[in-house]
Amino acid sequence: MARKNKKARQEELQTVIASNPFITDEALARSFQVSVQTVRLDRLELSIPEHRERIKHVAKERLDEVKALPLEEVIGEVIDLHLDHEAISMLEITEDHVFSRNGIARGHYLFAQANSLAVAVINDELALTMRSSLEFNRQVLLGERIIAKAVVTKKTERKTYVTVTSRVQGEEVFQGDFVMYRSHAASVNE
Repeated sequence: MARKNKKARQEELQTVIASNPFITDEALARSFQVSVQTVRLDRLELSIPEHRERIKHVAKERLDEVKALPLEEVIGEVIDLHLDHEAISMLEITEDHVFSRNGIARGHYLFAQANSLAVAVINDELALTMRSSLEFNRQVLLGERIIAKAVVTKKTERKTYVTVTSRVQGEEVFQGDFVMYRSHAASVNE
């Protein structure tokens, strides 16, 4: 792909970000074959906020009211939430999350992201984890971004079954099946 002139690049940059607000400056730089700094300067000229601010803005537009726990208690940033159906969160792995000697994320952070998302997706004031079955598929490293998706797979009177799949750049790194207890009986036909 040949480099575009600045005006054409900025027009395409606006289109790409509008269609995918979660795209990073690094991915944009690779796509446009320019430096990350060039992408940042283009965004500034176009008054496009940085990645984290775009995510927060999109999340505020899409989030239903979380009932089972305060949103700030969910591990990772909730990107999308449809109560009793599905939810998505993102967690950037920082030095606080990894073993210092090898840069590998501690497993309890992957579990905490998945478990708190399984709680957040429940449409009830109280949701508790009754049982979970976990599978770690590969190590997650410092600097990687985990996207977790929770899907409600079944509901009974007081239980909700949730599967959470966590991915890094599309590769599955973790899966958890959670049985969640709800304080209020739900209609199974909801």
